[in-house]
Amino acid sequence: MGKQANPSRTGENEARVVVRLIRSSPRKLNLVAESIRGRRAGEALNVLTFSTRRIAREVKKALQSAIANAENNHQLDVDRLFVAEASVGRGTVMKRWRPRARGRVGRIKKPFSNLTVVVREREEKA
Repeated sequence: MGKQANPSRTGENEARVVVRLIRSSPRKLNLVAESIRGRRAGEALNVLTFSTRRIAREVKKALQSAIANAENNHQLDVDRLFVAEASVGRGTVMKRWRPRARGRVGRIKKPFSNLTVVVREREEKA
């Protein structure tokens, strides 16, 4: 008597990957995720490869993982994949402090983010 398995939240023509605890603020990560939303998978990889932002490397790894999931787990055609969703959420926040003048404290917040990338296979046009 076990617990019932949760039904899959992805369709049969899509694959997803969730990356948790990325060491960047959600605001900065969302700028990079915004640049790949709606693009074809190959084009999105090129955009991330030549991006000047440090966090683009993490997003590229996540996108490559989603493409691999689509190919190996769902038998989808890699050439017809596009980025259906790239959403960013808040993770935990490390709180640190730094001594300041006259015995006061300067708070430092080190935020983490969560990233979800969903790739979907484009339907063939009739």
